Amino acid sequence: MKKHQTILILTLWGALALWAWFTPNRQISEAERRPLAQKPAFSVQALLSGKFRTDFESYSLDQFPLRQSFRSVKSLFHTGVLGQKDNNGIYLTGGTAVKQEYPLSTDSVNHALGRFQSIYDKYLAGSRCFYAIVPDKGYYLAEESGHLTMDYGALYAQMAAGMPWAEEIDLRPALTGADYYRTDTHWRQERLIPAAAALCEGLGVTAPKAENYTRTPVDRPFYGVYYGQAALPMAPDVLYLMESDLLSRCTVYDYETGKTGSVYDMSKSGSRDLYDVYLSGARALLTIENPNAKTNRELVVFRDSFGSAIAPLLLSDYAKVTLVDIRYVQPELLGQLLDFHGQDVLFLYSTLVLNSSAALK
Repeated sequence: MKKHQTILILTLWGALALWAWFTPNRQISEAERRPLAQKPAFSVQALLSGKFRTDFESYSLDQFPLRQSFRSVKSLFHTGVLGQKDNNGIYLTGGTAVKQEYPLSTDSVNHALGRFQSIYDKYLAGSRCFYAIVPDKGYYLAEESGHLTMDYGALYAQMAAGMPWAEEIDLRPALTGADYYRTDTHWRQERLIPAAAALCEGLGVTAPKAENYTRTPVDRPFYGVYYGQAALPMAPDVLYLMESDLLSRCTVYDYETGKTGSVYDMSKSGSRDLYDVYLSGARALLTIENPNAKTNRELVVFRDSFGSAIAPLLLSDYAKVTLVDIRYVQPELLGQLLDFHGQDVLFLYSTLVLNSSAALK
């Protein structure tokens, strides 16, 4: 019996090894959103130095047949059999993957407040300033599913105390857990009309109406960042664009590339992160020009990636909307790039960035 088991195991191992060696290499993992190690070049020098062994180990792990299936089985074993409440800090509730955001880091929030204060002191005298916090999915889903969550009350109180010069726009009543992608951290643009309306009402401009937009799906499944991190079996999301005649006439200037494009960058439809179709993804500085604006007002939005999806829904009255991401540009340089002249100003940041704000320059 043992002999037969040994033969079976060796046969299976040999088959998998041959499969891995002769199957064409996969370049990237869609689920994990990263490049995969490629077959290392053999040389006597690499073999003697140990580099070939190290590179081959990485290659064999990345190119192992049915890698994603084995990752899913491992995750299901840990959550279903061992009873772990999360995998890699990600848990599933009602078919939605959520990152356990706990505890609240008051030091991180203070760091963010310090950066915002320096921007206000240097550039924003005379501007109407507002701030809005984008709650993460855990705000709506963690307590009901029995998972740990940060002290949101303390976070909102700390932000209010730290930004007395800005008026708060509370987005919490305008959102639900269903307004976020099941496999990703971000919110779904096609469900953001209530949140965009809340922002516009706070800013004192015309709120968007759903009937003015056409909901258009992107022809590619969206595997969000949590899909790969959790390694749990989940169907991909569908990513929609809220299109309109007004948005089709708007232009977007990218200060990094010096090029002008559209609100929706369909060249990013092949990107590892499909969310990049919204305003070209991570960008330090963008300006949206709206030739059909109802007023000549301007808005400056200091934002993280959540701003990419909602900014197009704020354009009705604004002739110009400038988006600034201080994770990618030093605030001290903004005076050389932008003319601050009393525009409306909105600080729009997610709890995820506020609770881990080291990236804010």
